[in-house]
Amino acid sequence: MTFPTLRIAFAAGLLAVSAAGMAQNLPGKGIQVQPLQSSIAEETFQTLLVSRALEKLGYDVQPIREIEYATAYVAIANGDATLMAASWNPLHDDFFKNAGGAAKLWRQGTYSTNALQGYLIDKKTAEAHKIRSIDQLKDPAIAKLFDTDGDGKANLTGCNPGWGCEGVINHHLQAYGIANTVQHVQGSYAALMADTITRHQEGKPILYYTWTPYWVSGVLKPGSDVVWLQVPFSSLPGAQKGTDTKLPNGQNYGFVPNTQHIVVNKAFAEANPAAAKLLSVMQLPVADINAQNLRMRNGENKAADIARHTDGWIKAHQKTFDDWIAQARAAAAD
Repeated sequence: MTFPTLRIAFAAGLLAVSAAGMAQNLPGKGIQVQPLQSSIAEETFQTLLVSRALEKLGYDVQPIREIEYATAYVAIANGDATLMAASWNPLHDDFFKNAGGAAKLWRQGTYSTNALQGYLIDKKTAEAHKIRSIDQLKDPAIAKLFDTDGDGKANLTGCNPGWGCEGVINHHLQAYGIANTVQHVQGSYAALMADTITRHQEGKPILYYTWTPYWVSGVLKPGSDVVWLQVPFSSLPGAQKGTDTKLPNGQNYGFVPNTQHIVVNKAFAEANPAAAKLLSVMQLPVADINAQNLRMRNGENKAADIARHTDGWIKAHQKTFDDWIAQARAAAAD
């Protein structure tokens, strides 16, 4: 072999090594990903963080599409979309099961933990009337305290139609014998809560459902502005039937503390080990979601704001973010 031939062979070898390295660094190159989220704008932060990480691996991540939960699970199971970063367990267990369950959907690792839910009333009314449990609303006189439309029933600011909490709240109204004295008010949750907060600022009684992570508990602070209502016993519908909702401290708010996961099309996860590894190791503290959501509540709620919040989180946690990417790339190389 002559010297020029050796040089050509050496250069070809370098190109091959370089191409292999690029493929390892960008295992998602040329592969499209479609993320979904619900109409809750505050889910954009955690969804966009997933998108940023997948983009780092070379995936062609499309703009987030908004769709309600039940339809989102079906779309992901059927391969019409790729993932959703706000899969609640066990609140969404019926959605997960009805869309095909583990045969079509992949959900490993825990993205965020200790998501609480329940019913709250303003502290002033709770103390004045010694209200501690939601079944006290059986009493028409107690229920009437929270009447906002003059029909004598308590108005409970509740869940949007189609959300997982909708079914639980409607079940609770029956289980705790308060369906005749409490009305589940539904519509746009954010708009309804804005009215609820205004009522509180005016010194009027309020009754509402909420969850964490979300900005509401940063405005109406449990313990100082509002108090959690207990339930008389555990009672959940559907796949959660028979579950004990009592917390280790003895409190029972009627809901199991949830974990949030990234739910993915199973075929995609199996064909993309780098993405699967990434989505199984990503973790976002609930306190960080709460803090970002509160910034949105305070006016930083445009797409550019949320993108800035996401990029700022990555910069502040660069070592953690880089470790996620490194683990994903290693999985692609195995």
